[in-house]
Amino acid sequence: MVNKRDLGGKKEALAAEFLMQEGYTIVRMNYKVRQAEIDIVAFDEARNVLVFVEVKYRATGRSGSSLEAVTPAKQRKISQAALFYMNQMKINPETMNIRFDVVGIDGDRITHIENAFSFCA
Repeated sequence: MVNKRDLGGKKEALAAEFLMQEGYTIVRMNYKVRQAEIDIVAFDEARNVLVFVEVKYRATGRSGSSLEAVTPAKQRKISQAALFYMNQMKINPETMNIRFDVVGIDGDRITHIENAFSFCA
């Protein structure tokens, strides 16, 4: 039986490696607060943007694509966690550009959607 937590960790590490190859700096992995988590916090050096990244994996398309799994409810949780992160790190969203990306992994195919969704309360 596959341990979903271990598999998720491996896919998040794969996504982080992919982002680093694209020129991103990984700032933090698995930032957790209350009932929310940010899989990857990265910095897009080329655009000077702090990026909150959600990673989704699907081995097959039976339950839909990985990108479809980032629902509006999930987006709200990620947004709330991002606020906690910025507050904890003393990052002012008025002076630091931020963005929410999704890295979808479907089988062996990786898709990176920049600015996948906007902050939602």
